[in-house]
Amino acid sequence: MIVDCAIYSAGKRIGAKATVDEALAAAEETDGFVWIGLHEPSPEEFEQVTRSFELHPLAVEDAVHAHQRPKLELYDDNLFVVLKPARYVDSREVVDLTGQIMVFVGEKFVVTVRHGVSTSLADVRRALEAEPDRLTWGPASVLHAVADKVVDDYGLVMFGLDNDIDQIEEEVFSSPSAAHAERIFKLKREILDFRRAVEPLRIPLGELAKGIKSVDERSEEYFRDVLDHLTRVAEHLSGLDALLDSALSANVAQVGMRQNEDMRKISAWVAIIATPTMIAGIYGMNFRHMPELRWAYGYPLSLVFMVLVCYGLYRNFKSRNWL
Repeated sequence: MIVDCAIYSAGKRIGAKATVDEALAAAEETDGFVWIGLHEPSPEEFEQVTRSFELHPLAVEDAVHAHQRPKLELYDDNLFVVLKPARYVDSREVVDLTGQIMVFVGEKFVVTVRHGVSTSLADVRRALEAEPDRLTWGPASVLHAVADKVVDDYGLVMFGLDNDIDQIEEEVFSSPSAAHAERIFKLKREILDFRRAVEPLRIPLGELAKGIKSVDERSEEYFRDVLDHLTRVAEHLSGLDALLDSALSANVAQVGMRQNEDMRKISAWVAIIATPTMIAGIYGMNFRHMPELRWAYGYPLSLVFMVLVCYGLYRNFKSRNWL
């Protein structure tokens, strides 16, 4: 559905029109541009926009069905950009990447198509309307504002990931007896999915920062700033992934050490129990010629010998921290 359809001229919003054709005609008359915001439009709802702005069929198909990687494509004089917004759900330690934003940029128009609920562009529109100087760039100002919002939200995701990874590091070394591998693998999976949204966006922002057709040259330095923020996010993600690898290695090493300790304890107790078992086995063979069997002190001496040997082994293993 159409969320908003506004006309901007000389850095100001001069009104809204009921139909797309009326908005485009008013923008041409005032030497301005029209910004149309749509949310999960159906093919029928998007048909009027497609016809009025002569959008390329391939770009329209991508905008309607979504599920695209971040990219930038140039169709004649129109620019088509796909952005992947993200938010961090701390309660489930999940990076929500279900949303998507497509931006069509032309000389006299900009169309934003939003899928999902992860990112709202109402705040972007209000913030941009509060900066008339930026609106004088034309449609490029909207593209920059949307891209900047998406990348800023990436920073919030990084903050959530940082907190959870700090918790994992602390728990791995403060609670070595617990198993953390499952949580570590889950966060590594979330980081991998997040990188698939971050890394492909570097190429489109790089092209916009260098200058591209249909984009006002005054916006280039601002796109470079957004690209710089995105690069820091990508590098930070690599660092977080390395931290999780280290935490996983430490946890695996701790598990191996615990298993070695358990085996040493088992081996020590087996050695202690083996001594009385061996003595009892010898005197339980019932051979005819065993002098100790008729000795009055044979039985108590055997018991005392068993206790002394077991005690000696226990003290020895205890001193070696096997028990």
